Amino acid sequence: MRLTVIGCSGSFPGPDSPASCYLAEAEGFRLLIDLGSGALGPLQRAAGLAGVHAIMISHLHADHCLDLCGYSVARTYHPAGPMPPIPVYGPAGTAQRLSAALRPVPDDMAGPAGSGEDPGHAMTDAFGFETLRPGPVEVGPFRITAARMNHPVETFGLRLEHGGRSVAYSADTGPTDALADLASGADLLVCEASFAQPGPGGPELPPGLHLTGRQAGEHAAKAGAGRLVLTHLPPWNDPSATLAEAARAYRGEVSLAAPGLLLDIG
Repeated sequence: MRLTVIGCSGSFPGPDSPASCYLAEAEGFRLLIDLGSGALGPLQRAAGLAGVHAIMISHLHADHCLDLCGYSVARTYHPAGPMPPIPVYGPAGTAQRLSAALRPVPDDMAGPAGSGEDPGHAMTDAFGFETLRPGPVEVGPFRITAARMNHPVETFGLRLEHGGRSVAYSADTGPTDALADLASGADLLVCEASFAQPGPGGPELPPGLHLTGRQAGEHAAKAGAGRLVLTHLPPWNDPSATLAEAARAYRGEVSLAAPGLLLDIG
């Protein structure tokens, strides 16, 4: 099993990285986990436009799903002909959310030249949408367990298992026991670390939104994860400070995600 980081910037693309996107591979099967803003470009270097077999969307914030609109165009209008639809697993309402983003304008905003409907294609031409729910599901060679995280919209952390190895992905979350449970004994935890630790007397962090580097390390330690990779790193934070925070809370191997990073698991 192998995981490639396509994008790891938090909340919006940074100057050096697209937003969240990860490519999991096993037995020739490629599973895309999130496809955030800016990720479709570098995805083509890792897998090509036709090389993805299934997609999982952790939640419906734009930095985790919006490039599916562009991907639907590429899969529908490819010069070699339309590509067959592939499954997209996401929270309830994923098809409606992305279809709304794809439409040019609603009817009541359309000018005299058109009705506001896209005459070309729909998201369902490129993708077959499946509702993601807590619990296990088999996707290609992977056994995937989804668990709800602590975030303002329905958000699923994911645990991928194959060949006796496991990877846990936090998606976006504030502190929650559900993450430590999901990542329990995992060989690798890919965990968000969006917030900078406030200094003495600094403002309190918003609850139920994101983790600091220290909190990511604490969750990895509680889970007994074999390795920790910090991700969802906003461009305005100092990544070295985030890494140092995590290393003080977690004694295992800890590193920063980066575009193109290849993680072999087992």
